[in-house]
Amino acid sequence: MFRKPLLLLASLVAATACSPLSARPLVRMDVVDRDTGQWLPEYHHRGDHWIAGRPGHRYAVRLTNTTGERVLVVLSVDGVNAVTGETAHPAQAGYVLAPWQSTEIDGWRKSLDDVAQFVFTDLPDSYAARTGRPDNVGTIGIAVFRERTFYPPPSPIGPPIARQDSAGNASRAHAPAAQATQSESAAADSAYGGGVARQRIGTGHGARQWAPVARTGFERASRSPAQVIQLRYDDVDTLAARGILPQPYRYGHRHEGPRAFPGGFVTDPPGW
Repeated sequence: MFRKPLLLLASLVAATACSPLSARPLVRMDVVDRDTGQWLPEYHHRGDHWIAGRPGHRYAVRLTNTTGERVLVVLSVDGVNAVTGETAHPAQAGYVLAPWQSTEIDGWRKSLDDVAQFVFTDLPDSYAARTGRPDNVGTIGIAVFRERTFYPPPSPIGPPIARQDSAGNASRAHAPAAQATQSESAAADSAYGGGVARQRIGTGHGARQWAPVARTGFERASRSPAQVIQLRYDDVDTLAARGILPQPYRYGHRHEGPRAFPGGFVTDPPGW
């Protein structure tokens, strides 16, 4: 089911470390090239999932709620919250998807009525770089939260005893794992050419587009996201240089150059 508009949420509850807590895919995330209409295939390489973007092409992030309940999706592009423009954090505002809803986010949210289109562009022209935050260019990610369910209180039998709250301990337990994951990612970049094939493209602040949404209330069931997904992206040549795509590779076509057998039969020369 594909429906618009989305419901826009102002953040209500703080979140903690954004490490995945469940392998269940509450929300599927795909990237669509809006100029070709094609879904961009993912390439798995050394623990990361990559897509190849074409500079100058507009794109959309397609979100699909696979559950029968509402969920909150905080969308990060190049490390920037696509709704608020803040440096992304799970505690911030995001989009609320209805049960089984599928929709496409086409750009940076400018108001309740419009967005600035996502467009693959040279890294210096990306929105994150132009706002002084180039460190996380080349990433698209979501943090997904379930909605809190309210149950009627049980009939009182006696004075209740307060149970120990372990949320703080759980939050601290996830922090070392998140730090270890970041260290492993940095080491992997160095291992497969991070210093040679540097990031070349990012997401620009494109033309304005009408994309109305509304506001709604949402209370998160937990302080930490139930699901975190991250995609990395770059242009084809850089992915090929890193060994993620085979060389030569240019959007399905071979590199142009001299060929020993360029044609079929011998043709007449001009004026023959």
